[in-house]
Amino acid sequence: MPAEEKWNLNQQLRRSSLSISANIAEGHGRFYFQDNVRFCYNARGSLEETLSHLIFSFEADFIPANLYKELETEGEEIEKMLNGYISFLKKSKQGANEPGANHIVREEVEPYDTKSLDNSNDEADH
Repeated sequence: MPAEEKWNLNQQLRRSSLSISANIAEGHGRFYFQDNVRFCYNARGSLEETLSHLIFSFEADFIPANLYKELETEGEEIEKMLNGYISFLKKSKQGANEPGANHIVREEVEPYDTKSLDNSNDEADH
C-alpha cells in the first residue's frame, strides 16, 4: 500500500480482519448458543468489512490483481465455514441446557394507570 495509507486503510484492514477471529472466540467463550451465534454474525460482518476494504484496495491499485484474487477466494472460503458453523450452532443449540441458560432476568412491567393521570389533569383544570 502507498505510504499515505499506512495508518488509514492498512489499519482498517488489520482491525476488521482481526475482529473476525476475535468475535468467533468471544462467542465460543460465552457457552450459550444465542450469544455464540450473535458473535458469529458480528464476525461475518467484520469479514464483509474486510472484503470491502480489499475491493477498494484493488480498485485503487493499492494491491495487485493476483493478491486480491487470492484474498477474495480465502474470504469466500471463510464465509462458507462461518455460515456452516452458524448453522451447526443453531441446530445443536449448544449451551441451551447450561445452568442459568433458561433464566430470564428482567423486571415485571407494571401496567400504565392512565385513569389517575386523567383525574389529576381534570383537578388541575378546575
